[in-house]
Amino acid sequence: MRSEKLTPLPSSPEGEGEPKTLETLKVSPRGDLVGGAPLATREGQGVSPPLEGVIIKNTGSWYVVRTDDDRLFSCKVRGNFRLRGLRTTNPVAVGDRVSIVQSSEFRVQSSFSGVGLITDILDRRNYIIRRASNLSKQSHILAANVDQVLLLVTIAHPVVSTTFIDRFLAVAEAYRVPVILLFNKTDLYSEAENGQMQSLITLYRSLHYQCLPCSVLRGEGLDELKDMLRDRVTLLSGNSGVGKSTLLNYLIPGLDVRTEAISESHDSGQHTTTFSEMFRLPTGGDVIDTPGIKGFGTFDIEREELSHYFREIFQIGQECRFQDCTHTHEPGCAVRQALDEGRISPSRFTSYLSMLEDKDEDRYRQGY
Repeated sequence: MRSEKLTPLPSSPEGEGEPKTLETLKVSPRGDLVGGAPLATREGQGVSPPLEGVIIKNTGSWYVVRTDDDRLFSCKVRGNFRLRGLRTTNPVAVGDRVSIVQSSEFRVQSSFSGVGLITDILDRRNYIIRRASNLSKQSHILAANVDQVLLLVTIAHPVVSTTFIDRFLAVAEAYRVPVILLFNKTDLYSEAENGQMQSLITLYRSLHYQCLPCSVLRGEGLDELKDMLRDRVTLLSGNSGVGKSTLLNYLIPGLDVRTEAISESHDSGQHTTTFSEMFRLPTGGDVIDTPGIKGFGTFDIEREELSHYFREIFQIGQECRFQDCTHTHEPGCAVRQALDEGRISPSRFTSYLSMLEDKDEDRYRQGY
C-alpha cells in the first residue's frame, strides 16, 4: 500500500521537538488492494464473523495476529495479496491492522486461540520502507503504523556510519515518522570516541532530532528512554551488533532474546533476530524488534525531492536562485554557500550526495 510522501515543514524556531507538523498519512481503505471480497462477507455459508487485530510477528509465510480482544491467531494471507504501485517482498508487515476470519483448514498450536486467514489490511497511518536487499526493484516494509523509531547507533563496536544514519533519517522524514537516535554502548567508548559521539549529538540536536546516550551496563539513559517509549508503538532498528537484543531484554524482563558477541575479526554484529516481532512493554506501549540491517537502500524517493528530507538543506535551499536547484553545480546555490561557511555539516552534505547519485545499495555498504 502506497503512502504519499509529504514535504517536511521547517523545524520549530524554538529549537525543540519535531517539525511543526507530524501528520499521519491518510490512505483510503482497500484503495490499492487487488483481490476478491473478504471471506467474511459470504453470509449464510457458515463463515465466522471477522475479527480485527494487529500483526505482531512475521515468520515468512505465517503471521501472528493479536486480536482486539487480546487473543493470538496464527494466520496465513488469503489468496494473492498484492499492493498496486508498490512492489514489496512483504505485502503485510508487523504493525499492520488487519481483518481475519477463523479457519479450520490448518491444525492449531496450543499457544494460539486458533488459525485464521488475513482477508483485508485496514488503513495504514504510515510505514518505514527500504529497498529489498536481494531485489533492487522491490521494497521491504520494516513496520507499519508506528509512532516513532528508536534508531540504535554506535560510535564503535561496531562503527555505524553517518551515511547510514542520514539515509534512515531521510526515509523517516519522507513518511513523517519521528526518529530518536539512541547512542548505545557508551560504556565501551574511549575518550576520543566519546568526543566523536558528543559531536554527532550536537549536530543532530541542532536539526531537532532527539538524541540519547545509553548504556545498559551502566544504567545510563534508561529511565529517560522508558519515558520516551511509554504508551507508544516504537520501531527498534539499527545495524547488527548495536545492542538491540540486550536493550530489549532490559526493557522486558524475562523476554530472554538471544544475544551474540561482536565478531572480533570484523568488529561487526551478527544477526540474532530472524523475524520482525512486536512486544508489549510492562510500562505501556509496544516495541517492534527487527533484524539488524547492514545498509539502508532508499526506495521511491525521487531525485528532485530528496533535498526536502534533509531538514537543513530544505530550509536553506529556499534561498537558492533556482527553485529546482539540486545543490550540486547551479549558480547562486545557497546550500553550497552555507556548506563553505560551515553552516551545513560536510557529513550531512556527503550523505545527501550519496543518495542523489548512488542508486546501488551495495556501493555504500562498503566500510562498515
